[in-house]
Amino acid sequence: MTTPPGIPLFKKIDCVRFHVDDLDAALAFYRDRLGHRLLWRSGQAIGLGMPGTDAEIVLHADGAGEEIDFLVDSADQAAAQIVQAGGKILIPPFDIQIGRCVVVQDPWGNAYVLLDMSKGHLTTDAEGNVTGTEQPA
Repeated sequence: MTTPPGIPLFKKIDCVRFHVDDLDAALAFYRDRLGHRLLWRSGQAIGLGMPGTDAEIVLHADGAGEEIDFLVDSADQAAAQIVQAGGKILIPPFDIQIGRCVVVQDPWGNAYVLLDMSKGHLTTDAEGNVTGTEQPA
């Protein structure tokens, strides 16, 4: 199934992801010095808010480099549509805490991540620590 004509595949930018070696030092830089609000924290990542958008800055202690993540209705269906349109799959769809994810590439070599929230959004405690996921009402 593909997105109907005239309906964009990408719903929004979910996050911009940066690799960091030290989560605490990165939090001190982005939150304490640059003023971004802590949204959530797990053992390997931190999500920070930006004014004017619900897209997040995600600081990851695993992986490398920068990454742009687009939200889609279904990562699996979006991957098939990318291939049908002339792109390719770099990393096949896989499960993530909030849903499914796939890494794709357009015909010009631009790689990006497509993710869905089929399992819900992250839930946190009062300090922002991730406690699980919750389906929207």
